[in-house]
Amino acid sequence: MPAKGASAMSARLRPPYRADHVGSLLRPPELLEARAEFAAGRIPADRLREVEDDAIRTVVRKQEEVGLQTATDGEFRRTSWHMDYIYRLGGVHRAEEQLTVKFRNAAGGLEFTSAALRVDGRITLPEPIFADDFTFVKDEASTATAKLTIPSPSMVHYRGGRAAIDPSVYPELDEFWADLSAAYAEQVRALGALGCTYLQLDDTSLAYLNDPAQREMMAAQGGDPLHQHERYIAQINASLAGRPDGMAVTTHMCRGNFRSSWAAEGGYDFVAEALFTQLDVDGFFLEYDDERSGDFSPLRFVPPGKQVVLGLVTTKRGVLETKDELKRRIDEAAKFVPLAQLCLSPQCGFSSTVEGNTLTHDEQWAKLRLIVEVASEVWG
Repeated sequence: MPAKGASAMSARLRPPYRADHVGSLLRPPELLEARAEFAAGRIPADRLREVEDDAIRTVVRKQEEVGLQTATDGEFRRTSWHMDYIYRLGGVHRAEEQLTVKFRNAAGGLEFTSAALRVDGRITLPEPIFADDFTFVKDEASTATAKLTIPSPSMVHYRGGRAAIDPSVYPELDEFWADLSAAYAEQVRALGALGCTYLQLDDTSLAYLNDPAQREMMAAQGGDPLHQHERYIAQINASLAGRPDGMAVTTHMCRGNFRSSWAAEGGYDFVAEALFTQLDVDGFFLEYDDERSGDFSPLRFVPPGKQVVLGLVTTKRGVLETKDELKRRIDEAAKFVPLAQLCLSPQCGFSSTVEGNTLTHDEQWAKLRLIVEVASEVWG
């Protein structure tokens, strides 16, 4: 049965779709094995690429088979959702020091450690990033729209703040932001020339900043915790100002996703008004799988013409949600934003890093299939 108050609605022909997903998918065992073999020097890069190609062909077909209107490469060529991209920007390099992020889950806590970044040159785009990766998915997709996911420009700043930016290169942060947005704008134009019609900017910072603890961290880095989200929104808009007319752009926000754990908590209240009324995207993928994300009341700021993709299906555990539960929560959200402006997705990716979350491949596909079925019953 349709959700309460729903009338028959045709499927959306432009992204985001009624049934959508964030991007990353669990890596198959053969791909994990090939990555380990490559890291150990036992296979060459071209052999790893062949394994990646085969795995991506399979996963694109699988996304289409479960009924999704969009397909990604599952981020199978990446180690993490953001750093593989950020390190390919001109002027950004791995730092010698390590960055440790504390994550939490129901069982306790764990830490994610990776190389920090250092902005030690002018930010540029030496060449379009993930261009070949996107083209591969576009060529493989037959019924689905190929979507590319990249980290938003905010993440280049949020990972280290002012301390990670060489003051001799950027004595004033306005110059850093101008160069960063220009590099992103060039990336967007290049993707448009390749035929990209669905681009997603992943941005944990805009969700993290709802957490008072994260705002304290921002202040300790020399940032402006009260207004940092406004700066981020302005720079994302500058990055998208020249995007092609046929390109739909969404953003995804979550509070951390590493091996079924999270790094931040709190509803969207702190950023909601500026986020929803000022960010120039077509849709917002919002984490809403449990109480960590707060209630739906911040959605009252969403203006007409914008889509909200409700991340009601968790990727952090394998238990399958019920249709009635999902429809009830869609009804709750529809009290604050019209049902016609809502869509459904998982709360995050299934494998934001190569390790993946603690659920099985079968459970992953069952969740995606459920999303397609519920969306069909709710929106027609």
